[in-house]
Amino acid sequence: MTPTDASDPYGDLVHYWYAAARSQDLGTRPLARTVLGHHLVLWRDRKGRARALRDRCLHRNALLSEGVVLGDTLGCPYHGWTYDGEGRVACVPSLPPGEALPRLAVRAHATLEQGGLVWVWVGPRSPELPEHAARRPFPMPHWGESGWGAYYMVTRFANGVTNLVENFMDVPHTVFVHRGWFRTATRRATPITIARTPTSVVVTYERPDDAIGWSDRLMNPRGLPLSHSDAFHAPNHTRVDYLWGDRDAPERAFVITSTCTPITPTETEVYTLISYKLGAFNALARWWLPPYTRAVIRQDVAIMRNQGESLLRAPAEFHGTSADWVHEDIEALRAFAARPEGAPPEPQVRRTTILV
Repeated sequence: MTPTDASDPYGDLVHYWYAAARSQDLGTRPLARTVLGHHLVLWRDRKGRARALRDRCLHRNALLSEGVVLGDTLGCPYHGWTYDGEGRVACVPSLPPGEALPRLAVRAHATLEQGGLVWVWVGPRSPELPEHAARRPFPMPHWGESGWGAYYMVTRFANGVTNLVENFMDVPHTVFVHRGWFRTATRRATPITIARTPTSVVVTYERPDDAIGWSDRLMNPRGLPLSHSDAFHAPNHTRVDYLWGDRDAPERAFVITSTCTPITPTETEVYTLISYKLGAFNALARWWLPPYTRAVIRQDVAIMRNQGESLLRAPAEFHGTSADWVHEDIEALRAFAARPEGAPPEPQVRRTTILV
């Protein structure tokens, strides 16, 4: 594996797939996106294929994202230079008679569509290399699956990926940040198990009578036992499962899956998939769940802005208790993903009890 540049804030994190848009948002109008500091323009060609180029014309450096899609090419808004899906110059309207097209190309980026998202690869090494085979886009659960409802929320956060995935995995904050909306403090002892592998952290909660705010009356009207687990999958994905009934074949389920796309080290776009299986309540849930989940995520936006502003003032000085072991494990995996030198963090299982 090629050593990473110590001065690069992302290191080897550039060699992963990142969500850049919802599939439904990408059409024949160019979209501007920034992924790990790379300014990109995305669009669809005539066959519906997602294309991604560096967002800068080679001629006079205008933004291609403000141009126009012309069949299989993208036209610059300044002088009309056009580029094909591989970034090659396809047309120069002012080209003198008899002069050949410049043999130039804007950098093109690989794209994939999966799970209702358009994913891009910004790293300099090819995604087809053997060492990248395990870095396919994260499987967003239950998208398009029979019996399930699902929708995306796209949210801009003023904070970095590590702090965000820790927030999404963090139960203790919910009784303060989401008081009355998502959880109410009971100060009950809840045993938890934190299992770390070289690529994931999974937290399971032993509290089958737990409830997730007022919505529990709609999600679990029969009072079925709850199985709750939170998972981090390196380098930037979280999945939170609430399963009612049999854990292996739940009668009802509510799953929150977030994939984080770094814009800069302190700004992140998060694509959150809300998946739910509520039986006859699915039709009703499609109306009340979106405003409810958006209200909850706005609270996370506010507290992440709070923390982000504090971290801009002075370097981080984190301290904690056993309730924060999950943060230690996430930080260890994130650090290794960025600088994969030496052995990955050892697998381990730790158990503690938190009050929530």
